Amino acid sequence: MPTKTLLQTRIAEKLFGVFRPEERLGRLVHRQRGRNNCEVDMGFSQPGECLAFQFSSLAQSEVVVKRVPSKWQDKPPVFLPTRELLTLYPGFVELYETRYLEFDEAWRDTCLLLGAPALRGPRQATIARLMEPLEQQLGGQVVLDTNGRFYLRPFNAGNMEMPLVAEGWRKLAMLVRLISTGSLLDKGCLFWDEPEANLNPRLIREVARATLGICKAGVQVFVATHSLFLLRELEILLKHEFATVEQKYFGLKRSDDGVDVSQADEIEDIDPLLLLDEDLEQSDRFMNQFMSSEESGE
Repeated sequence: MPTKTLLQTRIAEKLFGVFRPEERLGRLVHRQRGRNNCEVDMGFSQPGECLAFQFSSLAQSEVVVKRVPSKWQDKPPVFLPTRELLTLYPGFVELYETRYLEFDEAWRDTCLLLGAPALRGPRQATIARLMEPLEQQLGGQVVLDTNGRFYLRPFNAGNMEMPLVAEGWRKLAMLVRLISTGSLLDKGCLFWDEPEANLNPRLIREVARATLGICKAGVQVFVATHSLFLLRELEILLKHEFATVEQKYFGLKRSDDGVDVSQADEIEDIDPLLLLDEDLEQSDRFMNQFMSSEESGE
C-alpha cells in the first residue's frame, strides 16, 4: 500500500528526473502575485483512488502529499515523445543508469517498456488484432534481436536495421512493440506527444485508428497535437467506427495569469481552438492572395 513518506520521495525524484530543473523543484511553479504554491490533483475512475500533492515555488526538493490512493495502479504509464526511440534503444538504459545524460527520465522509462518480452497467452488475439493493420502499413514485423537492437523484418525478407527505416515508420514500429509487450493493454495509460510529427497524412490516418483501437482495448490515451488533420481524423472515427469510445478535448492558451484551459466533450465547443483558428486564417490569406493575383492578371 502506498504511504505518504514513500510517495513524497518518489514524486519529487520523478519530477526532477523528467523536467530537469537546474536549481530546485520550485522552478516548475509559475509564480503569481500572492501565490507561491503549486497543487496537483490526480483522480482515477475507481472511487477513492485519488492522489493529490503540492510543492512551493521556494521548495528545493520537497513535495507534500495530501491524499494517498489505497493501492498502486496495476500498469505503469507509457510516454511516447515526438522522437522515436528504437534507434536510441541499444545500450541506452544501461548508459542512463551509470552516466549523467541530458535526456529526461521518461525516455528511459519508455525504453524499459520497449525492451520487455513479448506477451503470450489469452491476450494474444487482442494483441494481434491491434498490431495487424500497423504491421501491414510497415510491411513487416518489429523484432528485438539477441544483440539488443530492433529490426524491421519485412514479410518474406531479411531484417532491416531500424536506422534504415523512415522515421515516421519507426514511430509506428514503436507503437507495435508496446502493443506486443502488453504495455498498451487494459488498465494502462498512454501519453503521446505530437503523434503526427514526421508522419505523412496516410500514416496519420493509421495512427488515429490505432490510437482509438488501444482506447477500445481499455487504455486511457492522452494525445497532445498541433495537427488539425489528426483531430479531424479522430473525430470521423469517433462518430462511426469507434462511437463507444469516450473522449474529452482540452485547449490551452497562454495568458497573463498563466495558462487558460478550455475543456469540452465536443471539439467545436473548445474556445479558443488555436490550430483551427490558424488553419482558417491561413485559408483566408491564401484566398486573398489568389484573388489579388486574378484581379491583377498575373
